[in-house]
Amino acid sequence: MSGGVDSSVTAYLLKERGYDVEGVSFRLYEPESPEACASCCSSRAVEEAFKTAQHLGIPHMTIDARKDFVDRVIGPFVDAYLKGATPNPCILCNRHIKFPYLMREAASRTADFISTGHYARVEKTGRENMEMFSLKKGVDQRKDQSYALYVLNQEQLSRLILPLGNLAKDAVKKIAGNLKLPSAGKDESQEICFVEDRRYRRFIEERIPGAAVPGPIVDAEGRVIGTHSGICSYTIGQRKGMGISSPEPLYVIRIDAQHNTVYAGPREAAVKSEFHVGDLNWPDRSFADRAGRTAAQFRATVKVRSTMKDQPATIYLSSLPSSPGVRSSYINSVRVVFDEPQWAPAPGQSAVFFDQDVVIGGGIIL
Repeated sequence: MSGGVDSSVTAYLLKERGYDVEGVSFRLYEPESPEACASCCSSRAVEEAFKTAQHLGIPHMTIDARKDFVDRVIGPFVDAYLKGATPNPCILCNRHIKFPYLMREAASRTADFISTGHYARVEKTGRENMEMFSLKKGVDQRKDQSYALYVLNQEQLSRLILPLGNLAKDAVKKIAGNLKLPSAGKDESQEICFVEDRRYRRFIEERIPGAAVPGPIVDAEGRVIGTHSGICSYTIGQRKGMGISSPEPLYVIRIDAQHNTVYAGPREAAVKSEFHVGDLNWPDRSFADRAGRTAAQFRATVKVRSTMKDQPATIYLSSLPSSPGVRSSYINSVRVVFDEPQWAPAPGQSAVFFDQDVVIGGGIIL
């Protein structure tokens, strides 16, 4: 329970269905200005979750996961930006903190299931005489959060209940209002809970002083056209913040961390048809095994950011091309080729593959 509307209504719906419900909140990070970051899992958010649990008449407990959050989420987040990549900390948190912690807590308390307020669905299916579980999109396409859950495995899916997957956001807000839940009037949580006002450079420099080293901004022809304030301030597809006067809009099209260089070009230069994806996870591992046995490629729709509509593509199973600094685990990789070029796939972000509304798998864009 984060103290927000979604997890609060989730707890209520589970109780209404007859489950014995206990609320769990995580203390993950304490911002310098709690008032500016009340949506994150800080002590203030935990207090709000506790009030909701009292309102619903369910037990509530808090788990202090701050050290692991720093090691497994904030550390990799900072490291990725310093390498010119754009990480997704929500996915890192789901993979390394939220769901592993929930599973361990459920086991310690002999709980049958875990639950969250994500807008997605889990469906039990039978394949090859084995019980399997599919991760599916939420019915509210504007709010669907299956993209951020592609890192889950079968054990986690088999224990996971997602009551909001079949509901629209408006219906959830109405339930909260009717119940007069403490969270009913709360705003949507921000995308990155631990970075206040999207000040990534400031956040990174507070942890690694001197990390933001100025360097050249170079155009597509190799001409120096400006100076950047540190590559950690930039991401692929970015337009604002370069401080360059140009007759046409310029966008960040490549970041060369080794040479501390940012490349800028016209919009069409930030559009890509293909890229490699590594560090793969297949929620239904048997799909990847079957694909590897039967074909070197398969069709799917693909998202390269949570807010986009998944687009048709061909996924080619492949070994990763030789590249300096790439971890050997990335040998398990695919090449994604979109039918139509898509806007700014950014290294470090996740690409997630769908078969209609079923999440096939996903990984990190390289």
